[in-house]
Amino acid sequence: MPWPTTEPDLIAAQEALARATPPPWTPETSYLIGGAWVCFARGLSGTGSAGDRAWGAAVVMDQGDVVGRCLVPGHASASYVPGLLALRLGPLLEDVVRRLAPGPDVLLLDATGRDHPRGCGLAVQLGAVLDLPTVGVTHRPLTASGDWPDDATGATAPLFIGRDHVATWLRTRRCTRPLVVHSGWRTDLTTAVAVVTRSVAGRRTPEPLRRARQAARVLRGP
Repeated sequence: MPWPTTEPDLIAAQEALARATPPPWTPETSYLIGGAWVCFARGLSGTGSAGDRAWGAAVVMDQGDVVGRCLVPGHASASYVPGLLALRLGPLLEDVVRRLAPGPDVLLLDATGRDHPRGCGLAVQLGAVLDLPTVGVTHRPLTASGDWPDDATGATAPLFIGRDHVATWLRTRRCTRPLVVHSGWRTDLTTAVAVVTRSVAGRRTPEPLRRARQAARVLRGP
């Protein structure tokens, strides 16, 4: 599945994927969790533009150990437009994840899923392109709303668009802001929360995402 290169094409692809019903992923007792991240040059602000230098990193973890890692320098494919992040980051993320060995069973991304104007954020779309179960993890919701969970590790609370439960607040550490967990491609919210909970190692951010972010920043340099 090639990446759309124009806004109308991406919107059409998002609308089609939002209606898709792929078979759900059922985790085994043991599974590999990946994380992928893209960072940009220090000081870059605003919406950016096509051609901005970017650094992608992805890792695969097995019960706390990094068993695979890939680093890819590249460029943004477009400027940032809310709801159309796939135009900017999709091709680079696909590239770096496809190079991973071993490949993950499920992939964590700094991206939304069903909390999106068309019900198809980058976490859904990248998973469909890669044919890989995905989970989104963000610091705040995109369009959904809902009260924070209790201040207890593992506490959750729903996030809604209208009456639809599209994402979940998850408190990964006491006395810190909760994260938003998004179901992506072939995952539901129960599975998504379980994957994130499994991959937290005493920090607020799930370890595969934290390691990928760290690697991308090291690749970028000072």
